[in-house]
Amino acid sequence: MALDADYLALDDKALLAQCDVHLYRSSGPGGQHRNKVSSAVRLRHRPTSVTAHGDDSRSQHQNKAAALRRLRMNIACRIRRVLDLADLRIPPQVCQCIFRPRGGPAQGTRRLEVGRKDQRFWTVAAFVLDLLEACGGRLADAGDCLDVTTANLAKLMRSDPRLFTAAQDVRKKFGQKPLT
Repeated sequence: MALDADYLALDDKALLAQCDVHLYRSSGPGGQHRNKVSSAVRLRHRPTSVTAHGDDSRSQHQNKAAALRRLRMNIACRIRRVLDLADLRIPPQVCQCIFRPRGGPAQGTRRLEVGRKDQRFWTVAAFVLDLLEACGGRLADAGDCLDVTTANLAKLMRSDPRLFTAAQDVRKKFGQKPLT
């Protein structure tokens, strides 16, 4: 599925406004207090039909926040944006994460660095997956488009298991060997 709007750039309030919110009682560990109130949250993003849930806590507020984080992850991993490589525009959130290290053996080599806890992580991950798809699953070509190394992109892909699986799916779609 392709998307036209940048849902990952929205703040939590705006993204939540685009969702159907379902509150329910969750089963599982937690003892006598687990099923007393409807604290579990299921979100369905209306424009993309992507869903996510949060039921890890007894707090509805914490579960809603967890569901929103998972929704961003699911949108980033499942929804692809078609990129035109001839007129590639790198989003500002991605540009902010590309830098040149000072000194050392990697001097002059640009790197894409963003941690999993960084708010921009899933926006950057979605763009890299879109770029990988536009390059026919070839990691080296995607790295060339960003002017970063293949190893750097592979490291980013390995930083999250769901991102790694999504990258493997893109490569498989184009008949590329799996990343190791």
